[in-house]
Amino acid sequence: MAVVANNAFGIDLGTSNIKIYNRADDEVFVEKNMIAIENKKNLFAYGDSAFEMYEKAPGNIHISYPLSNGVIADIQNMELLVKYFLNDMMKGNIKPADYYIAVPWDVTEVEKRAFKDLIKESNVKARKVMVVDKAVADGLGLGIDVKNSQGVLVVNVGFDTTEISILSLGGIVLSKLIKVGGRKFDDAIKAAVRREYSLIIGGKTAEVVKISLLELEESQTGAVVYGRDIVTGLPVEREIPTKLVDECLIEHFNTIIDNVKVILERTPPELAADIYRHGIYLTGGASQVSKLAQLMSRGTGLKVNVTDNPVTSVALGLAKIINEDNYKTVAYAIEGMSK
Repeated sequence: MAVVANNAFGIDLGTSNIKIYNRADDEVFVEKNMIAIENKKNLFAYGDSAFEMYEKAPGNIHISYPLSNGVIADIQNMELLVKYFLNDMMKGNIKPADYYIAVPWDVTEVEKRAFKDLIKESNVKARKVMVVDKAVADGLGLGIDVKNSQGVLVVNVGFDTTEISILSLGGIVLSKLIKVGGRKFDDAIKAAVRREYSLIIGGKTAEVVKISLLELEESQTGAVVYGRDIVTGLPVEREIPTKLVDECLIEHFNTIIDNVKVILERTPPELAADIYRHGIYLTGGASQVSKLAQLMSRGTGLKVNVTDNPVTSVALGLAKIINEDNYKTVAYAIEGMSK
């Protein structure tokens, strides 16, 4: 019986990356949440290998993210991806398992149900599917005892969205999902480079600049980018000063900080006192961008706690729920669903 119980997975479907915790080997698997379809019907590539082809593929190969703004936009392709990733993790031998899936708080019941149905319809022999509020899993992954802690502010900056949540005693008191994240940062970099240098760069190039910003600033060098000159139409190389990148990101950083302030203004005073003591917990893949944490601290007057593993914090929280009985109660089934 113990062997069967051992089979459990925690799934965090991010727009950019899919993170899956596998209880069998106690590891978190991270791959790009991307699929490449050839001639509208054949699976050509998925995960990191599909991302490699992104912005480089011929017209007959369509590459897309099945998630948009934190919710499932393309259920068919998402089912395919989940099935293939889990098949890879179980080395081609899919066994019955329990699934814990993280969902954003600020989505409709229909969208929540879609996450549950996704697992049911993926033919992965799901014994039971439990849902966990993403911010609660985040808190656990950040090392917070969410069942006993009061007044914890978690800001998860993802690829398409930022989720700002106040946790207390294992639940969510307030939460807000805004459509600002890593993709907006990349788009801002692309627009600034086009405006200032008449140069068109791809989303991948912009992402590399964003990720390497801190290193570039420390070494006081510009970002070298390759793209197409608008005037001549020819491929060129340019060095972009980091100051330009900083300036184009500030507007989006301020949007996130303003929304954090809105949540703080609505927070009951007793919880606000706890938040003042603990500070803000900043996580999510796009939270690592240079200067975001410092600006958030300056803008709110609170200390900002950053994590060593912002991409996998939700999956690590799901791992705690799977492995520790004390936290099982934060997972719940969606009504009308067989246990």
